[in-house]
Amino acid sequence: MTSSHTDCHFCLQPLRGRKFALREENAYCVPCYDSLYANPCEECKQPIECNSKDLAYKGRHWHEGCFRCAKCSRSLVEKPFAAKDEVLLCTECYSDEYSSKCFHCQKTIMPGSRKMEFKGSCWHESCFVCQYCRQPLGTKPLITKDNENYCVPCFEKQFAHHCYACKKVITSGGVTYHDQPWHKECFVCAGCKTQLSGQRFISKDEYPYCVDCFSKFYAKKCAACKNPITALGGAKYISFEERQWHGECFNCVKCSLSLVGQEFLTQQNDILCHECGSA
Repeated sequence: MTSSHTDCHFCLQPLRGRKFALREENAYCVPCYDSLYANPCEECKQPIECNSKDLAYKGRHWHEGCFRCAKCSRSLVEKPFAAKDEVLLCTECYSDEYSSKCFHCQKTIMPGSRKMEFKGSCWHESCFVCQYCRQPLGTKPLITKDNENYCVPCFEKQFAHHCYACKKVITSGGVTYHDQPWHKECFVCAGCKTQLSGQRFISKDEYPYCVDCFSKFYAKKCAACKNPITALGGAKYISFEERQWHGECFNCVKCSLSLVGQEFLTQQNDILCHECGSA
């Protein structure tokens, strides 16, 4: 360009009829401007003269002809590109080297496209769909079965069990009782409603009871100590004329001798060993 500026601000040579560059309202001849202010090219290390196009990216500069993919050497001017460890790559080369592969179609997930990640694997957004209804899962709740992903409604429709007590879907865990599925929190004592999952219980008329409630409602009472006879854990009991005793309670009422496996006599509601009963 030409101007009314008379002299170069650095070398003081006349600028009349010569090209020059302005910087901070000062005029410089082209050689002075290039020597003072031209940026060095990242590729060829030569200065980018003021009559050349200066392409900049993150504080670094290139000649237009030097702005190329580091792997395939194709020009990156006005084209999408990616940087890895300060090296510029076209999107194709970057994808080949660094991009994830879609778990479903095994094709590259191109830079700039939306990537879905789940359990350490990656999907194209269009590939991350419910296995049954084929609708995109996006960030919706999902359930995985046999390495396939399902939206919650489809999984419940196809696979889920329904609790015998509340009739709602069991999505994980659960208890099986009499070949029926139950939520853990729904599997409770029919008497006191205490949760029975992981606890000892007794079945009566197809309903589960905790030991205390079963003893309270159904267990026979020992004729001696009046406590329930549950027979849990293999405990032995004695039955005689519609009365029952714990094995350790079946003793002579007078001398306390154990009568288990022994002859005994009765006197009204008492039991006696043969010796005490004959005295």
